[in-house]
Amino acid sequence: MRLIAVLLKWLVGVVVVALVAAAAWLVVSPPELIRVANNYAAKIVCSSVFISGRDAGEVIAVDLKAPGHPIFKAISVDVEEKAVRARLLGLFGTGTAVVRDGLGCASVPDGDLASAQGIGITVAAQAPLDDKVLWPQGGAVEPSQYPAITAALDDPSLTGPGMRAVVVVHDGRIVGERYGAGISKDMPLLGWSMTKTATAAIIGTLVKSGDLSLDQAGLFDAWKDDARKDITLAAMMEMSSGLAWNEGYGDVSDVTRMLYLNNDMAGFASSKPLDPVNGNPEDDRLFNYSSGTSVMLANVWMRAVRGGDPLAYPRTALFDPLGMRSAVMEADASGTFVGSSYMYATARDWARLGLLLAQRGAWEGRSILPSGYVDWMARPAPASMASWGKPEYGHHVWLHGPDAGTPKGEDPDKGFDMPAGTFWALGHDGQSVAIVPSLGLVVVRMGLTPSDLGYKPQGLVTALAKALAR
Repeated sequence: MRLIAVLLKWLVGVVVVALVAAAAWLVVSPPELIRVANNYAAKIVCSSVFISGRDAGEVIAVDLKAPGHPIFKAISVDVEEKAVRARLLGLFGTGTAVVRDGLGCASVPDGDLASAQGIGITVAAQAPLDDKVLWPQGGAVEPSQYPAITAALDDPSLTGPGMRAVVVVHDGRIVGERYGAGISKDMPLLGWSMTKTATAAIIGTLVKSGDLSLDQAGLFDAWKDDARKDITLAAMMEMSSGLAWNEGYGDVSDVTRMLYLNNDMAGFASSKPLDPVNGNPEDDRLFNYSSGTSVMLANVWMRAVRGGDPLAYPRTALFDPLGMRSAVMEADASGTFVGSSYMYATARDWARLGLLLAQRGAWEGRSILPSGYVDWMARPAPASMASWGKPEYGHHVWLHGPDAGTPKGEDPDKGFDMPAGTFWALGHDGQSVAIVPSLGLVVVRMGLTPSDLGYKPQGLVTALAKALAR
């Protein structure tokens, strides 16, 4: 019995030492997965609280469950005056995000809050929109009297689970809108990868001014001595740079390392080598969807801005002319816009962006984008055709709706009577803007709708197009 007691004490001691060592390891050098999860949690809560004005408790309880990974159930979040901190089990792997003037929130993986908070811009106060003037010039809306439009917007099978906002624009006017519980027309919402389409529009303004050209190469100094020097702006716009990149979100990957483990996201993305299979400059490079590409493009256009602060450029060149007063494109901790993922705007302001594209870059008689630029954005990219043998992607826009639940190789729009020429801005968790130039139709649908729910907004767009065609 004495021997058994000694052995039990020895085993308990070993277990205690192992637990202490494991805890010390988690504190001193937490694994990447823990750091990614904590920084993601801090960033989402920070932006949702300080930009959207949502309750932190609701965001923690609802939004942090969306990724579906069990690690998020064990993360605690503290909201401070201008920062948010997240920790696994309240102890391990602190993730931090800070809010900056005019630039939303930034993840700060290295913990240097002072440097990150030293970046910001002053945004002049603007008078509220005149509610007696019709949208988009003012804030007034005259809903359509078509029963079919009302029926479509009131059909949860068409607006989908987790719907937060739907805005329908026809011939330049909002003809219908719906909002989910706790969401209003004045609440900025995250567009996720719809930000890529906004990035393309910003680039278009600089193409129009002559400060950028689509055939421009040698985009980063580090590329000028190797084969990457031949990568053009147009190739990056169509996602055919040939650079190695893993866009997987199920675990730690290139995209999650960029977004949550790097202060300088463009620096991380631009350090990637050419893919040994898909990067041969003598072959046609295939399509490879990459958020790193869009962040690099943001860095490229920021360096192209002349005669002003690049951090103010999205507002002066795009948001202000369109009346997108709620729009905030967030910059990373180094000051580069996260042009792949982080733009917040009300559903009505996302609709303004969609309307600009539906009007082929024109706004109130003024050309915001160059002639033919939007047609080029919506033209099937050569890399897309080479990869799939059919039109899938243009230049930072999709040529079909979301593919949730679609068997590999099958058209995601199969079974829907989509109007010809429809193209899309699409984002994670059910964000979409459908642009139908032939009908003067724009349909914004936003929500918290993970792809495993199988929802497709194509049904909503089809129903609205049929109603308007009557």
